[in-house]
Amino acid sequence: MKIKAHHYNLEMEHPFGISRSVHSFQETFIVELSQDGKKGYGEATQNTYYGFSLQNMQTKLDSLQAQIEAYPFTTPEDFWDNFLYPNLKDFRFLMAAIDEAANDLYGKLLGKPLWQIWNFDIQNIPQTTYTIGIDTIEIMKQKLLEKPWPIYKIKLGTAHDIEIVKALREITDSPFRIDANTGWTAEQTIENSKILKDLGVEFIEQPMPYDQYEAMQYVKKHSVLPIIADESIRTENDVKICAESFDGINVKLVKAGGITPAKRMLTEARQLGIKTMIGCMTESSVGISAAAQLLPLCDYADLDGAILLKKDIAKGVVVENGKMILPDEAGTGVHLL
Repeated sequence: MKIKAHHYNLEMEHPFGISRSVHSFQETFIVELSQDGKKGYGEATQNTYYGFSLQNMQTKLDSLQAQIEAYPFTTPEDFWDNFLYPNLKDFRFLMAAIDEAANDLYGKLLGKPLWQIWNFDIQNIPQTTYTIGIDTIEIMKQKLLEKPWPIYKIKLGTAHDIEIVKALREITDSPFRIDANTGWTAEQTIENSKILKDLGVEFIEQPMPYDQYEAMQYVKKHSVLPIIADESIRTENDVKICAESFDGINVKLVKAGGITPAKRMLTEARQLGIKTMIGCMTESSVGISAAAQLLPLCDYADLDGAILLKKDIAKGVVVENGKMILPDEAGTGVHLL
């Protein structure tokens, strides 16, 4: 097995705003694993909030390259449990990129898509939302009009959140899902939920800071809308506590450490009786195609990262008006362009 990395700076179609930042470009780290003439790909975006840069991921990868290439690769699960986790538990984003590449390579070596290897049924997988980032109300309306879509995710966490949703509701009947990205208090969340429910909102994602689990239990009890964890759900250890504090979880591969642990997290959440969602960063089709393999385990999907880009760097999963079309090609079906 051989490993190398590619660095890209992805340009957004529009400046992308959330409650704590705005960006027009997204730097991303692509891992390529090759063996027996096959190549697998994985992705991790640079993220200052979680403390991962292209430089520190590359430095860490360089320090482990010889060990990775010497590892007797058999299955992604063995590789993750016995090598990636012990060596990269503090580098979740890099771990995720390598694990995605390992899963893609594994499928390509077997000549089958991952979902087929896992015996998943992909007939009734959830549609993906399209995200409207924070901006002026007029620009947010313009973005929505440019992209007619069956379900929208609306980023909030401003001083005029309800005004935004009311304005957007005037121009579409599509359901909304709200993501406050930790921008609200408990009381704001409860009061906003009452208004938002009447405005056709399905649920609220991560309204409060990630570690306020007790306060979230209070909110869960009093909110009239379901509350979905995002920043609060990172690793397998968080699933149980999130099940007590939220109505569902939004699992992202980079936070979880890859496809391998994310699959276990979604399975556990379903066993605990809470809703499941697969999400993304502003990733290319490399990361989106990896995450999409887990759609049969999910109630909801937010996998619009690649369609928010001005130009993709890969091809894989196709998104048509919210519908996720998984390729029949082996692995995650992804190829760098």
